[in-house]
Amino acid sequence: MNVEQLKAVKQELTRFMMMYKFALDEMNTKINILQEEFKYIHSYNPIEHTKSRIKTPQSIFKKVQKKQLPISLDSIKENIHDIAGIRISCSFISDIYKISDMLQQQKDITVIECKDYIKNAKPNGYQSLHLILEIPVFMSDREENVKVEIQIRTVAMDFWASLEHKIYYKYKKTVPEHLLKELKEAAYTAAELDRKMERIHKEVDQFKKEDHKDQQTFIFDSQTLQLPHLLMKAISESNG
Repeated sequence: MNVEQLKAVKQELTRFMMMYKFALDEMNTKINILQEEFKYIHSYNPIEHTKSRIKTPQSIFKKVQKKQLPISLDSIKENIHDIAGIRISCSFISDIYKISDMLQQQKDITVIECKDYIKNAKPNGYQSLHLILEIPVFMSDREENVKVEIQIRTVAMDFWASLEHKIYYKYKKTVPEHLLKELKEAAYTAAELDRKMERIHKEVDQFKKEDHKDQQTFIFDSQTLQLPHLLMKAISESNG
């Protein structure tokens, strides 16, 4: 290729990668809005933390080779769905499905795929909820529908997945059989811990509802105030 052709290829590749960056920014904004809403309206935030990333061109190219796909940007866009990715960590299993439902119900999001590895764990014990969502990105001269992979899991699931990844990296994917067995047992232990914490959470939540059924939560200047129900009713009637 001559210089002009190289410049054109570089520009097109740059625009391609920026498209995924913008999609990631939009999706992160949506998640941040949910976090803020839960913080100020519901006084409970199910999202512990989030982490996002974009695959490097080298990593994308390796995946294209592995899948034996045509080497073109159109082929990559159509077949590689995890170029932009976000991982959301929650405290409880119920939070995972709550966040998933909220994201899927947004009008500008199209659900491409949903894989539930919580109800149907992988053979090695891996658990998580995987979503492939498509979101519109408005460029200066075009609108692109871009796919983003969302992984939602509990803190316990995330810890297990991180440990497994480190072990596979350490042994270059040839992990001794006894370690694979222990990893699988650890996955079951983590799953049981999640279920137990879920039960405790529900019991505590029910107690709070009973204890504060005559009060309303009010947030003012970052301070959470508990106001009696009768006072809230009186204010409402006086304003009416």
